[in-house]
Amino acid sequence: MSLPPLVEPADELTIDEVRRYSRHLIIPDVGMTGQKRLKNAKVLVIGAGGLGSPALLYLAAAGVGTLGIAEFDEVDESNLQRQIIHGQSDIGRPKAESARDSIKEANPLVNVIVHNERLDNDNVLEIFADYDLIVDGTDNFATRYMVNDAAYFLNKPYVWGSIYRFDGQASVFWPTAEGVDAPCYRCLYPEPPPPGMVPSCAEGGVLGVLCASIGSIQVNEAIKLLAGIGEPLVGKLMIYDALEMEYRKLRVRKDPSCALCGDNPTVTELIDYETFCGAISEEAADAAADATISVSTLEHWLKERENGDRDFVLVDVREPNEAEINHIPGAVLIPKGDFLNGSALEQLPSDKQVVMHCKSGVRSAETLAIVKGAGYADAVHVGGGVVAWVNQIDPSQPSY
Repeated sequence: MSLPPLVEPADELTIDEVRRYSRHLIIPDVGMTGQKRLKNAKVLVIGAGGLGSPALLYLAAAGVGTLGIAEFDEVDESNLQRQIIHGQSDIGRPKAESARDSIKEANPLVNVIVHNERLDNDNVLEIFADYDLIVDGTDNFATRYMVNDAAYFLNKPYVWGSIYRFDGQASVFWPTAEGVDAPCYRCLYPEPPPPGMVPSCAEGGVLGVLCASIGSIQVNEAIKLLAGIGEPLVGKLMIYDALEMEYRKLRVRKDPSCALCGDNPTVTELIDYETFCGAISEEAADAAADATISVSTLEHWLKERENGDRDFVLVDVREPNEAEINHIPGAVLIPKGDFLNGSALEQLPSDKQVVMHCKSGVRSAETLAIVKGAGYADAVHVGGGVVAWVNQIDPSQPSY
């Protein structure tokens, strides 16, 4: 069902704006009034990364009058494969500032507000309060739950998107919208996935152009809500499979037992989202508590192994395609999945200490818990993984 326009129209469009947005103005559903609503709108985009890049550029091109950018990271070379709002000369710059400059080049008529800071419980409500609508381009569960809850408390529509490898999802969460029995993000995902079970894009990768596909859907939904046209994805989940080139749309119902928007809510204020989601499982945290070594310690151990003064097996638990990018010398590749199905234990020697590493230390901590549970009491893992190895020990290798 259609919803009323989210914002009132601005008083007028200038001659320059009429020229710029003429292709919108001749669409009957948008027209002069719809474009004036876009001009009067204030939209906050969280993240200037894979999803935030196309979202910001298309919101600016569409004529959204005020765009906020909430981003604290800096541009890295690995971002450029998908984060099209940044360029080679932006490497090392704050993403929020790089995105602002690109927006100004695309449309100087847009007012850009930079929030070059990490969103947290102390600032999220204050930042959100000044905007009509929130577009979420984050890639971690803790921030998604916080954004969902903050948007709910402030009665803001939350345009959500998610990407991983070749798959994308998008929806609009707005349970406080009048006349609509709409769900929130918690209705779809009451609990975060178990720690370590769902890799981030940094761990699992993402097809660059997938970001444009999902980011453009998010902008499409934002424009529909702002201008009051069409049927937004409120109560619906759009699923996109880029390999099969298939879109599916599923109905998502409001959960009466939802902890946030249900009949008897238990989440009535912002909570500790990092603890709620957890970076690694309790078992992994317990296993790694006294069994984590640094890359400098590993380097020393490897030299001792060459001299015959120490004996251990170094296990890389990443995927084979990751090991082709960079590696720690002397490591044996046994992917994490083999530990989960039990087959890896058959490949481990019973008379040597086991040392494990992954990209950053998350997956190796999870596999460490499995190995310790199998009786390898002296097993350890490498904090920081191969990322720390490349940064601190062997910068000649590429990072990813």
